[in-house]
Amino acid sequence: MGKILAYIRTSTDTQDLNNQKLEILEYERREGIRISDFIAVSASSRRTKRQRRIEELLDRLEHGDTLIVTELSRLGRSTGEVIELIDELLAAGVQILILKENLRLEKGVDDIQSLTMVTFLSLFAHMERMMISRRTKEALAAKKAQGVQLGKPKGTIQNSVYDKDRDRIRELLHLGVSAHHISKHHLKYGTPSSLNYYILTRKLRPS
Repeated sequence: MGKILAYIRTSTDTQDLNNQKLEILEYERREGIRISDFIAVSASSRRTKRQRRIEELLDRLEHGDTLIVTELSRLGRSTGEVIELIDELLAAGVQILILKENLRLEKGVDDIQSLTMVTFLSLFAHMERMMISRRTKEALAAKKAQGVQLGKPKGTIQNSVYDKDRDRIRELLHLGVSAHHISKHHLKYGTPSSLNYYILTRKLRPS
């Protein structure tokens, strides 16, 4: 039996990557199989195949191997791209398991029926993303027309990794310790330049 690879991808949300992995691990436990490796990617579907590690996926999968994904939309940014990738994998003798759609694709096994189902499901997923995007744009346009300020107010200070040591940093600065020394010898994380920026924006230097 060949190896089993799991491919998980999300645009930005790390939590969603964890959810996908947990779903696949539960499938592994339930089916009594062993997953060889996870290929995890945090990248938009608009990124290149190399950035989404699709090329790596194709290089690592061989005849007799199995690919597991939680849903079709993880594999591509359009119906055409998803179908093209599936067709390439099936031609190479790779079995594909798609958990949410409950599909098992394998060359020569209900091939036409399965690919027809993939086409429809992928198309519907693509249409749903388009409708969500359109509704979001319309909602934002409506808020803008009502005079609602979108995004963070100008001058908003973001949270920082240094916030937990703010009082300590201020105290060391008052003792005359340089930002470079604080970063390297007291905090031992971050960089002197990022700490300097933090000190400047929070006005922590003694006047």
